[in-house]
Amino acid sequence: MSKIAVFPGSFDPITLGHVDVVQRSLPLFDKIIVAIGQNSQKSGLFPIEERKAWIERLFPNEAKLEVTTYEGLTVDFCKKVNANYIVRGIRSASDFEYEKTIAHLNHAMAEDIETFLIISRPEYSSISSTIVREILRGKGDVSPFVPKLVVEGIKGLL
Repeated sequence: MSKIAVFPGSFDPITLGHVDVVQRSLPLFDKIIVAIGQNSQKSGLFPIEERKAWIERLFPNEAKLEVTTYEGLTVDFCKKVNANYIVRGIRSASDFEYEKTIAHLNHAMAEDIETFLIISRPEYSSISSTIVREILRGKGDVSPFVPKLVVEGIKGLL
């Protein structure tokens, strides 16, 4: 059986921390699906198609990586794609508590799906998509926090 993992998130936009989690997860699994969650109650700052394209361009030759979108519960998506693992990055103690709760709830809904928590490297521990969006709204420079191709892509969208 293949070890397939789902790395779910909004990736609005993808940050250097997200990229680091993907890179550090690749050796652990046969396939990683970066799954961009769509929430009908929220609209992202960036179009979901653009977020997907950014991630695909960041990993152009990585055969073990797939990028897709999904709606609904992450565990239901995992079942649909035959993934038995969820990968999440944690930056702080509060992230850990939140992710632990979600992992327990996911396990209650799907006992065969395990969650792997990847601890952020110190240089990425303060970066989040939320903070990047706030910096952008304030007309600040996000280049230290997101990949260069995202910085270039943002210029064309905002």
